[in-house]
Amino acid sequence: MAGSDTKSKRVTGTGALVVGRSRLRLIVATTTGAGAGRLTITDGDGGSTLVDVDLVASSTHNVYIPEEGVLFQSDMFVSAATNLTSATLFWS
Repeated sequence: MAGSDTKSKRVTGTGALVVGRSRLRLIVATTTGAGAGRLTITDGDGGSTLVDVDLVASSTHNVYIPEEGVLFQSDMFVSAATNLTSATLFWS
């Protein structure tokens, strides 16, 4: 039996996901050919940086979060999405 439902949201830029308290489980990101990508996610707008990943150019990346995932107390906020076509974030 699953502990909770997993949800997802696709983003193409910065801003709040408006999902409230959540645990990030997986990121699927596609980078452009313009250079290396970077995805930074904070705990709410202006909060602590909890996820900051660098990604190679022109590729699709699966970033698996181990164990129970990364806990966001207030909301997931994408503060940087450099050279990304899109990213889909999975949380519960």
